[in-house]
Formats: sequence, structure tokens, C-alpha cells
Amino acid sequence: MKKDPFKLTARQVQWLLIVGFLSVGYAIYLRYLAIELSTTALACDAGLQSTLCKSRLVMTYLFKNSVFGIAAIVIATLNLLRPSIVLITVALIAAGFGIVLYNVALSGIAIGLLILGFARPAPATA
Repeated sequence: MKKDPFKLTARQVQWLLIVGFLSVGYAIYLRYLAIELSTTALACDAGLQSTLCKSRLVMTYLFKNSVFGIAAIVIATLNLLRPSIVLITVALIAAGFGIVLYNVALSGIAIGLLILGFARPAPATA
């Protein structure tokens, strides 16, 4: 039984581009307009109850505990063992958030594992 190597189709690559840009864009929005902007930080710390303040609180907790980086490494390792478009998508989202939100080292390793997942031997030709 011959097993074909994992390859992405053009539609899957376009999907990954869209998901990657959206996740990194939202992470940049949260970092520079919710977490680091002093007026927003002061308003949220003073007790403002808005969606932006709740998102800021959740994201701050997640990146302080390296959740993005650890999740990206775990999912990228699973993708290395058994590649699928779902695992690549979730790992790309976690790594994108991790790189923008201060989990650079772990998310960088996860991106390397994702790239390594495509390094499969070419099928033998007869």
C-alpha cells in the first residue's frame, strides 16, 4: 500500500494565508490598542466593563502563562506526527498570537516544526 506525502492544495494555502493574516492582525490590534495603549489600560484598570477590557484581561493572562507558545508547540508536534490542514490552521493561529504577544521563543519553535512537517521524502518513481 503506497502512502502519498502530505501536500497542500492551492485552496488550502489561500485558507492558511487568510487565517494567518487575520490572527496576526487581531493580535497586533490587541497588543497596540488594548494592552500597550496607556489610556485603554488605565480605563480598564479603573473598572471599565467593555469587550475590549475583557479581551485585554484574557489575552494578558494567556501570554503571561505562555499558553500561546505551549499550545503552538504541542499542536505543531502533533502535525509533525500526523499532518492535517486542521492542525496546521490551529497551530498557525496559536503561533501568530504567540509571536505578537510576547511568546516569541516558543512560537518560533512551533513555526519551525510546522515547516519541518512539510519536509517529507518525495514519492518514489518507477
